[in-house]
Amino acid sequence: MSLPFLANILALLFSFFVIGALLGAAFSKPFRKKIIAILRFRRLLLDKSAHNPILAPGGSPWTAEAVMNPAAVVLDDRTHLVYRAIGTDGVSRLGYASSAKGIVFDTRLPYPAYVAQNPRNPSGQTRRYSPVLYPSGGSWGGCEDPRAVVIEGRVYITFNMFDGWDFIRVAVISIAKDDFVAHRFGTWDGPYILSRPGERQKNWVLFPEKIHGKFAILHSITPEVEIAYRDSLEEVGAAEPFIESWVGARDGLPARENTWDSFIRSAGPPPLKTDRGWLLFYHAIDERDPGRYKLGALLLDLDDPTKVIHRAALPILSPDEQYENRGKPGIVYACGACVRDGTLFVYYGGADKVVCVATAPLDSFLDTLTEGSHSPSFESQDARTS
Repeated sequence: MSLPFLANILALLFSFFVIGALLGAAFSKPFRKKIIAILRFRRLLLDKSAHNPILAPGGSPWTAEAVMNPAAVVLDDRTHLVYRAIGTDGVSRLGYASSAKGIVFDTRLPYPAYVAQNPRNPSGQTRRYSPVLYPSGGSWGGCEDPRAVVIEGRVYITFNMFDGWDFIRVAVISIAKDDFVAHRFGTWDGPYILSRPGERQKNWVLFPEKIHGKFAILHSITPEVEIAYRDSLEEVGAAEPFIESWVGARDGLPARENTWDSFIRSAGPPPLKTDRGWLLFYHAIDERDPGRYKLGALLLDLDDPTKVIHRAALPILSPDEQYENRGKPGIVYACGACVRDGTLFVYYGGADKVVCVATAPLDSFLDTLTEGSHSPSFESQDARTS
């Protein structure tokens, strides 16, 4: 037997050994589990629309600088957005747009749908839009970050009422559904302030139906979900007490360890009712990836919505596209979500500049969320949010 022939035989046997080892690894239980986990997580990610951004700053002075962070409701087979617009004067107002399918918004009103009382200008000053001076999207006052629900024939919108850093409170307005669809925006009722005076509060959401006959206001999500119940939103602060919520600096609390959501910021859109539970999205930051807002997902128990029953192990939406970084970098900020024909739509602001949308099949999203979640409980070191 010649040496070249023997060398070829040894090389062939070695090749068989390497291929066998690779195949063995590929079909080993840990490797298979890792592949399955990756595939499952991919089913949990929201798909960003090729049409993004779906709304951009307009030619009118009140929308010239930014449009972002939209509320969303489905009425009369159309998706209606109420978005935050920032003008050249640095004031935030609420604009309106609607769509037949939820992606292309063919109706966009040239005037605001709602304007809060004019914020204060210091004596001798005229403030303007400035992302450097005013980190709240470049706006120094007005109505910010609306969230919308429809309850018993009325559209309710909670928003941040902002009039300088010494006045940030949560307010609510409402309008009859028929007036809303017909754009009769002169009929808003309110605003009624829900949060206590002297406190900085933001980003509260209403459940889209009454619970035990009362309006349910989700005002904190960490370390526990906290919900306030009121007979009437119009009577808060009068016949019914202001809602007491946690007050403090979020960055002054310990980070959650070994999680992507080290610092949990706030609830996103109002909860969506599904047959698996209340689907709630929330904003958080990973301390290993600071400066970038991401979106997480929870399921709350239908009977006791203070109880978290499932939580996505990883963020479902991250600011990776150029339109999510051209402005204030690293921002995806969702305020609206709805379901149409089995598809989940999440509407969000990108880079504090534009309005975007991402989608997923609802059933497969919920399947993955319930199959591949972390332990549902929030540990005591969770960062809290107002």
